[in-house]
Amino acid sequence: MHADAEPTRAQLAAAAATFALLASPTRLHLVWLITRGSYDVGTLAKRVGVGIATASQHLAKLRLVGVITARREGRHHIYAVDDPHIVTMVEQIFDHIAPDGSLAPDPPSRPATDTA
Repeated sequence: MHADAEPTRAQLAAAAATFALLASPTRLHLVWLITRGSYDVGTLAKRVGVGIATASQHLAKLRLVGVITARREGRHHIYAVDDPHIVTMVEQIFDHIAPDGSLAPDPPSRPATDTA
């Protein structure tokens, strides 16, 4: 898509559906964790503070739309984020939100340097 091109209806619908899916704090926490490493459902459930069944339901929704992937290792599914766009999006939102939930201030702009 060209930078100046207006998004199509299909793109708008898909983007809105992705944001709606990530609007759940539990799912967003799962995705944040998975952007930092690959984990099985038990580890993810423990880190997020939910039961394994609840984590599994959220992971299934995320996997269904392609936000995360899963691979089998023995008897376990290991969840990962393979899409660098998802990683960037999650990193950017948390760079923009301070630990207290307020919007983080923008970093100070660097003064222009004179190279002449």
